[in-house]
Amino acid sequence: MPRTPDQMDHESATPAGGIRRAGRAVALIGVVLPLFMIGILKFTQIEIDALKPLINGTPWLAWLYPAIGEANTSYLLGVVEIATALLLIVSPWSRRAGIAGGALGTLIFLVTVSLLFALPIWEAGSGGFPWLNATGSFLIKDVALLGISLAILGESLERMALRNS
Repeated sequence: MPRTPDQMDHESATPAGGIRRAGRAVALIGVVLPLFMIGILKFTQIEIDALKPLINGTPWLAWLYPAIGEANTSYLLGVVEIATALLLIVSPWSRRAGIAGGALGTLIFLVTVSLLFALPIWEAGSGGFPWLNATGSFLIKDVALLGISLAILGESLERMALRNS
């Protein structure tokens, strides 16, 4: 059940509220930094090349290369990741930015988490599960980033509903 603004103000004044606010700030930074930094890398040849096995190995993404090319696919992903990071940065002050950034972040991380089911992620030389290979180690963190994006989206939708009620 959504909390009223008075309840949220009271909760924020407690030590637990301070810890919650700090946790939310760290979570927000934790999703913004990789989106922004990896988004910038999407404009480099190293990242264009690094995406090839991920895109080509995923049936629901492989259409991108024939449609717009390898470099343009990387650039498009970079623009979306940077735009998402910028929206999330302003999300504490803008419900609409929180909704847009949370929705885009959710979409980005749903797609990257889906790669865990399409690509080989277990280190065969170490016996397979639970030993992740480099791809699995890179992608597994996106489960947490998906959760943070969903939380931002949900909280922003709640804030919009409270404003409109």
